[in-house]
Amino acid sequence: MQATGFKRRDVLRAVAAGAAVYGTVGHAQSTWPTKPVTMIVPFPAGGGTDAFARPMAAQFTKLSGKSLVIDNRGGAGGTLGAGIAAKAAPDGYTLFMGAVHHTIAPSMYPKLDYDLERDLVPLILVASVPQVLVVNAKKHGNMDFKAFLAEIKANPGKLNYGSAGGGTSHHLAGELFKQQSKTFITHIPYRGAGPALNDLIAGNVDMMFDGLGSSAGHIKGGRIKALMVSGTKRSPAFPDVPCAAELGLPDYTVTTWYGIWAPKGSPADAQARAVEEIRKAVQADDAKTVWAAQGAEFPNLTGAQFDGFIKAEIKKWAQVVKASGAKLD
Repeated sequence: MQATGFKRRDVLRAVAAGAAVYGTVGHAQSTWPTKPVTMIVPFPAGGGTDAFARPMAAQFTKLSGKSLVIDNRGGAGGTLGAGIAAKAAPDGYTLFMGAVHHTIAPSMYPKLDYDLERDLVPLILVASVPQVLVVNAKKHGNMDFKAFLAEIKANPGKLNYGSAGGGTSHHLAGELFKQQSKTFITHIPYRGAGPALNDLIAGNVDMMFDGLGSSAGHIKGGRIKALMVSGTKRSPAFPDVPCAAELGLPDYTVTTWYGIWAPKGSPADAQARAVEEIRKAVQADDAKTVWAAQGAEFPNLTGAQFDGFIKAEIKKWAQVVKASGAKLD
C-alpha cells in the first residue's frame, strides 16, 4: 500500500466536503499579540518538529515584536502534548505545532483524551518533507542501500529501527518498508525523534525512517548516512541520495508534514493574525534558507483547505494502519 504525503489533488477533493462545515479564518484587524505567545511542541527538543518550530519562532518574534515561546511536551507519540494543547485556555495565546503523526494517532491509540478535529482548530500547514532512511555511520557507513537490504534479509529481526514513538510516521514508515521490502526489522519506540536520533548516532539502533527536517544536519555532519529518500524523486537538498523508486520500491512514499493549530474557541481575530504572522515568519529569507536546507516545501494551506487536508490524512492513515497491521509496542 502506498502512503502518500502532501498532494494538492487530495486536498482539493477533501476541501469540497470540509468547506461546508468549516469557514476560512477571516482577516479581521487586531492588535494581537499584545504579550508572548506559547507554542506547544509535542516532542522533545532536537526532533523534526523542533527543526521547523524554532526558526519559525525566531522570525515570528523578530517580525511581530512579541515572543513565540516553544514549550516542548514530549511523550506518547506526540499525543501527550496534543492533549495539553487541546485543554489550554482558548485565549489566543496558546498555539500547537502538530504533525502527520497526529492524523495517525486516532487509528493507533484506542483512547485519546482529546479529539483532533473537535478540540483543535487548524490554522496553517507550514512544512512538508520526505522521509529518509538513515543508518549509523560507523556501523553501516560503508554500505549502499542494496548492501544494507541484503544484510537485513540475511538477519531477520536482528536489526532494529528507532522511531519518535508508536503511531508516528517514523513507525508507520518502518512498517510499510517491512511490508514492501518483505523484510523483518524490530521497532524501538522513543519519546521523540531527537532521542531516537541520539541513539542512532551512538550506534544503539541500526536505522531510522526519519523526516529530513531532523536528519539533515546529522547527515551533512557525517554522523549518520542517508541510504534512501522516499518517493519517486531525489531531494534537491541531497541530490546524491537515491529515491525509493530507483531502488525497486516504487510505491514507498511517506512524507512528514507540520502544521499549526489553536485550541477550539480561540478568538477569531487572534486566529487570523496568527496565520498572517506565521506565514510572514515562514516566508522570511532566514526561514526560507532553513526550509531549503532540510528539503522542505511550504504548502501554505490555511482554514478550510488545511481542515480538508487533515480529514483526508486521517482517512488515509487509517487504511495504512489496517493494511500494515501496525500496533503499539
